[in-house]
Amino acid sequence: MKVCIYSAHNFELEHLKFANEGKHELKFIPTYLNSDTAILAKDADAVAIFANDDASEPILKLLKEYGVRFIALRSAGYNHVDLEAAKTLDLRVARVPEYSPYSVAEHAVALMLALNRKIIKAHNRVHELNFSLDGMTGFDMNGKTVGIIGLGRIGGVVAKILHGFGCRILAFDLEEDKKFILRYGVQYTDIETLCAQSDIITLHVPLNDQTHYLINEKRLNQMKKGVMLINTSRGALVDTKAVINNLKNKKIGFLGLDVYEEEKGLFFEDHSDVDVLQDDVIARLMTFKNVLITSHQGFLTETALENIAETTVFNLDCWENGKRSVNELF
Repeated sequence: MKVCIYSAHNFELEHLKFANEGKHELKFIPTYLNSDTAILAKDADAVAIFANDDASEPILKLLKEYGVRFIALRSAGYNHVDLEAAKTLDLRVARVPEYSPYSVAEHAVALMLALNRKIIKAHNRVHELNFSLDGMTGFDMNGKTVGIIGLGRIGGVVAKILHGFGCRILAFDLEEDKKFILRYGVQYTDIETLCAQSDIITLHVPLNDQTHYLINEKRLNQMKKGVMLINTSRGALVDTKAVINNLKNKKIGFLGLDVYEEEKGLFFEDHSDVDVLQDDVIARLMTFKNVLITSHQGFLTETALENIAETTVFNLDCWENGKRSVNELF
């Protein structure tokens, strides 16, 4: 099977080659899938795309025109794919439903700890030979109330870790899972109560019409003054401009982001030679000392990369052999 792998990053190439074992003809394309680059998939059987590739209806029509029949997602999320259009065009779509919930969960907790204990500030101070502890006070995680919005695979691991810290854990989810109540003392509640009582709030839900701007001005007003907000899921869960307003008035005491609503074209790329950052919103975020931003690296562990590569090749194998993959979305 001929496969065009869009948004091919150096950190994943060896994993994909190893998992493939020479079975499929892989063409690595470092750029995003969009209207200009879709032509590169001409005569390919499949494309393998990443989280920020464009799989909207116009692009899918182009891929179909160029002979593509299969779309393998190298991600769990699929908000960047027009599934209705894919159905209409008879394009098969499969994802990687679970690559490592531990990778993202551990990164979310790492952001909490780094913000709380001011690790970045401490590191920079020491390198400047400033060993003063003034302004470096954090808080005990033990006894703090943490609100987890979305208690699925990743949110469940976050609950497990924070239970070990001695945190009181609140959760908001569409369905309650009794094992989290029994194992970690999780208290399910409505989102308003979670916002009002939590010292730390972390997001672990997919992006869809119901969750877009889930964290908005109204929701922020319900939160405690000085709340810590963590987002390692999808950028558009958060209204960034509303968050900036609440950083300015000190309603948000700490902000940790591994995702950003306008990250396409910004994250996963080196812009260090650019004189002026053109995105005014993220530039403003970067001016706050209580904000920590990482560039969508929560998934980036060896285990996760191996699992992503293996599942992607498994999906391709199924299609090559005329079978349906268990990871297909419809």
